[in-house]
Amino acid sequence: MSGTCTRTADNGDDNVTETSAPHTEPDAPADDTDTRAAAPTGDPADGDEGAAPRATAAHQADTDAEDEGDEDEDGDDAEDEGDDDGEDKAEDGDAEGGRRGPSDTELFAQSEIAADYIEGLLDILDMDGDIDELVSSGRPVVEVVGGRLQNLVGQRGATLEALQELTRLAVYRQTGAPSRLLLDVGGFRAGRRKELAGVARTAVEKVRESGEALRLEPMSAFERKCVHDVVNAADGVQSESEGVEPNRRIVVHPA
Repeated sequence: MSGTCTRTADNGDDNVTETSAPHTEPDAPADDTDTRAAAPTGDPADGDEGAAPRATAAHQADTDAEDEGDEDEDGDDAEDEGDDDGEDKAEDGDAEGGRRGPSDTELFAQSEIAADYIEGLLDILDMDGDIDELVSSGRPVVEVVGGRLQNLVGQRGATLEALQELTRLAVYRQTGAPSRLLLDVGGFRAGRRKELAGVARTAVEKVRESGEALRLEPMSAFERKCVHDVVNAADGVQSESEGVEPNRRIVVHPA
C-alpha cells in the first residue's frame, strides 16, 4: 500500500474533512447532471464516451480475478466480453500479457479521482459516509463506510457492481487509462467473500465425493474470483468459468 486517505462527507453542513495524504478538490458535479443516473461525472450516457465503456470492458476482461484483492475481476469484471476462463482467474494486468502496470503513485491518483467521484455522488444523494482511498494488492481501492448505505449495494451487490463500473469510467475519463479500481460499500465485499468461501468448500467436497462436475449459480466477476481462489487451493479439484454475462458461472470438476 503506497498510502491511504480518509475523508468524511457530512452532507448535513456540506463540510468535508480530510486526513493523511492531501488530494485535489473534488470536481464539482456538472450543472446539467442527470440525477437519474446518480452520476456526478463520467456519465456513460455521454455520446463521446462510446469508446470509453468499450475500453473499460476490454481491459477488465471477465477474468475472475477481482481480487480485491482479488476480484476476478479479472480484471474484473468484464469483463471483457469474450474472455476465456484463463482471464477469469488472472488479474487484469496479468491478462494483458505482462505489460508494466501503473506505479503506486499512479494507482493512488486513481483512487483519489474515484473518491472525488463517490464524494460527489453522496452529495447528490444526500448521504453521509467516510471514504477511504488506498492502494492494495496492486490496485486502487475506495471504501465507503457509514449508515444507511444499503441502497448503494443493492441485491447481491448488483448496484455496487454498477457503481464500480461508473467510477472506473470516471477514472478513465480523467486519466485515459483503464482502471482496475475496487469499490466497496459498508464492508459488503468482505462479508460476501466469506460467504462464498463456504460455498466453494461445499462444492469441493461434493465433487470429491461424487467424482462429477458441479455447476454453481451465475456470479459476478468478483464472486467468481472468490470461489476460484478457494477451489484452486484445494487438492483433487479445479474450476473454470463458462457462459457469458450476466449468466457466467463456475464449474468445479475433478482435477
